Amino acid sequence: MAVLIELNDDRSETIQYDSPDYPIYIRRGILSRYPNYAAPSHWHDDIELIAILDGEMDYNVNGEIIKLRKGEGIFVNSQQLHFGFSDSRTECEFICVILHPMLLCAAPTFEQNFVLPVIRNTSVPFVFLAPNICWQQSILEQIYLMEQSKGLKTTPLRVQSSFSVIWSLLYENLPQENHTANAKSRDLTAVRDMVGFIQKNYARRISLQEIARAGAVGQSKCCKLFASYFGQTPNHYLNQYRLNKSLELLRDSDLSVTEIALTVGFNGASYYAEIFRKCFGKSPTEYRNRNAHDVGGR
Repeated sequence: MAVLIELNDDRSETIQYDSPDYPIYIRRGILSRYPNYAAPSHWHDDIELIAILDGEMDYNVNGEIIKLRKGEGIFVNSQQLHFGFSDSRTECEFICVILHPMLLCAAPTFEQNFVLPVIRNTSVPFVFLAPNICWQQSILEQIYLMEQSKGLKTTPLRVQSSFSVIWSLLYENLPQENHTANAKSRDLTAVRDMVGFIQKNYARRISLQEIARAGAVGQSKCCKLFASYFGQTPNHYLNQYRLNKSLELLRDSDLSVTEIALTVGFNGASYYAEIFRKCFGKSPTEYRNRNAHDVGGR
């Protein structure tokens, strides 16, 4: 089944935790379940941990591409734009664990002394986890343990224990914050604001000037940021977002292709069908026939 990631208006992800009582999400997934072998770019306050079980994929964190292969993984810090993908459509099996830092905040001093220094460290948007580095291999082992504990009555306790071990390893081994990274932090804020604007307004005609204004930057800076973070122009990013929104309507609604094209912001069915085929290798109608009502969780 296809995977849909639910996003809020600010482009942050709405995490569908495994239990409403604990901010814990653990899944074993394959990349081919995502449209075009790519998850949408998103961010959240939670920590994300990925461990590759088989195959490989590229992982984009704030525009930096990291190649992840079998046995490797990545820690993605809070509030970073990120997504996994494969331009070559190579299959990848992986474990994804998403945990909210509040799990570590048993007392205010824990949050102040140990949690905030890591999640506010602008020098560490992510950590590549290599199996040949002892402390990073230890983190990978804890990811495997969390996935193995899923479904047990004591899962929340086991996950919290593993999360504490992971956090202590990060805290002990990460570099101190480099304040020269503040400029990158401002750029990231601008990018999040601009993609949030796109998400709120994709269904209508919007201009480059409006997108740039949403990030409080000039149009030239806007284009540079989209090239840096996503490797594409703002307009291409907008069209890709519209295409992804149209997938949901093709699967789950009875709207005609023309109605869907207009609903997601395209001027007409002809242009929509043209760029849909370029992106997905099939027409909207062909996609609908193969994927109608085929919806799954992340």
